[in-house]
Amino acid sequence: MVKTHSSEPAGIPMNLVLQPWQLYFVILAGWINRQQQEAFEYVRTENQVLKELHGEKRIVLNDDQRRRLAVKGKLLGRKRLEEVGTLFTPDTILRWHRKLVAAKYDYSDRRNKNGRPTLSDEVVQLVLRMAKVNVSWGFDRIAGAIQNLGHDISDESVGNILRRHGIEPAPDRERSTSWSTFIKAHWDVPSTSS
Repeated sequence: MVKTHSSEPAGIPMNLVLQPWQLYFVILAGWINRQQQEAFEYVRTENQVLKELHGEKRIVLNDDQRRRLAVKGKLLGRKRLEEVGTLFTPDTILRWHRKLVAAKYDYSDRRNKNGRPTLSDEVVQLVLRMAKVNVSWGFDRIAGAIQNLGHDISDESVGNILRRHGIEPAPDRERSTSWSTFIKAHWDVPSTSS
């Protein structure tokens, strides 16, 4: 059997006839592809203009914006991101995605919250007020008075609060109190004499 050399491309018959509906889909696919390319070129040009406007200034995004860009950027991949000419480098966008994935699987929402709960600002203000008004009271007495008001606090917590705000313990506080502070603290106290 002798093979003759034909000018037909391998695998494509010369007598290929497209049906009208097939021709319609080929034309439609070409049109859609051209529309997508034009949109892609517009976005690329818009990114270049934004880069020129911002120059070297850093663009600050919130977490939601970074998340949205990271998800879309991961779908494109590094090569396509470089082709697009994004405002952020492909490495930055893919790093955001890695952080998202890591945060999703770090199970921080399942961890036990160890330690004592923080004290409310109201309790801290009560401790500070009692320490300033009652300069002779120690940590135990201030803690007891606040417990009588219905708040759960220990003497150690009272001491920590006072140290954080630069207030001395009872004996030193008493000696460093000025006369005007003493008068202000006891001014509204009613007399018990009759």
